[in-house]
Amino acid sequence: MLVLSRKAGQGLQLGPDIEITVVRVDGDQVRLGIRAPRNVTILRSELIAEIRDETKSAHGTADRKEERVQALKALSGKLGQPVQAKGPKGDGHAGVP
Repeated sequence: MLVLSRKAGQGLQLGPDIEITVVRVDGDQVRLGIRAPRNVTILRSELIAEIRDETKSAHGTADRKEERVQALKALSGKLGQPVQAKGPKGDGHAGVP
């Protein structure tokens, strides 16, 4: 894991299309701004963990990929942002390992 120190107003670039900027630091809370193409799914780590937990506890023979897509769609309502239902390979994976 790469660990960087940044101050408010500073940022970093991930590839040619994704920019992360430290907008504000307030005590132990850091507010980040993320500029990325609309087709890039951005989720907080704890939401991905929640999806994994829900998927693991899901019963029966339901298609795991479809469960992940449905979980992402449900969580996108909490975030107020649409979530792309297809992964980079068009497989319905939506970027969740």
